[in-house]
Amino acid sequence: MISNPTKKIVVICGPTGVGKTGFAIKLARRFSGEIIGADSMQVYKWMDIGSAKPTAEEQKEAVHHLIDVVNPDETFDAGTFINLADKAISDIISRGKLPIVAGGTGLYIRALLHGLFRQKQADPDIILKLTKELEEFGRDHLHARLARIDPFIAKAVHPNDSFRVINALEVYESTGRIKSEQLKEHGFENERYSSIKFALFMAREKLYERINKRVEIMMDQGFLDEVKGLLKRGCSPDLKPMQSIGYKHICDYLNNKNSYDEAISLLKRDTRRFAKRQFTWFKREKNIIWLKPHEVEKASRLIIDFIK
Repeated sequence: MISNPTKKIVVICGPTGVGKTGFAIKLARRFSGEIIGADSMQVYKWMDIGSAKPTAEEQKEAVHHLIDVVNPDETFDAGTFINLADKAISDIISRGKLPIVAGGTGLYIRALLHGLFRQKQADPDIILKLTKELEEFGRDHLHARLARIDPFIAKAVHPNDSFRVINALEVYESTGRIKSEQLKEHGFENERYSSIKFALFMAREKLYERINKRVEIMMDQGFLDEVKGLLKRGCSPDLKPMQSIGYKHICDYLNNKNSYDEAISLLKRDTRRFAKRQFTWFKREKNIIWLKPHEVEKASRLIIDFIK
């Protein structure tokens, strides 16, 4: 069942570094479209280089939504994303434009298209208890507990991703049922929009080369100073966005946990691993059309048929 059959959207997803932004901009210019970012990091102000946020020039080429909408110390989750994305889609369509959802956060895209698997908000007391446990015993302890309770989710979540580890444990403690079981039950079959979904891909070796090069470009662009600026603003290294790939690595370097060369090497490695996890996620999604980044013409033809 499609909730909004008259609301048609284009979705562009894929692993980090594959070229989603450029692809989306080309389609936006061809179809009088506007881009809705589906990225869990680009929503934060002052986190530009490390999140590969569209540059000022790219934002001039096409209108972008859901960029710079919250401060790093504010809460932002899939539910918040759905609310803001729904409003942006309605606004774009009301002006006769085409909504193009583009990004690599698979959970946000799935939630937008099919809804969330749980309606009840997380229990703040349980979150606080788990956060204190994290501080006392460390990330590996919590991840090991999750692996015993819900091995499927634990396998999909990196031990350093404390936010998602705590989220999965909170689901279990507040409902008495593991998250993977509830996700399977939900099924994500209902469609909130009529959509055409493209996932971009390229040879893994080439993608990894692009990722390594992008890390070097980020450092040349001043990523180190960006992180220093966030810390000066009072953004704690323990904040959820400051624990993300890139920001955590630079914070560790600034706190003398790693040398500069070690930080950069780990950043490249962890970004490559993240891209691999993204690719695995999108391979599991249904009705996705896989394209190479240069196949804009093919995507355009398919979009024309979809709109008609």
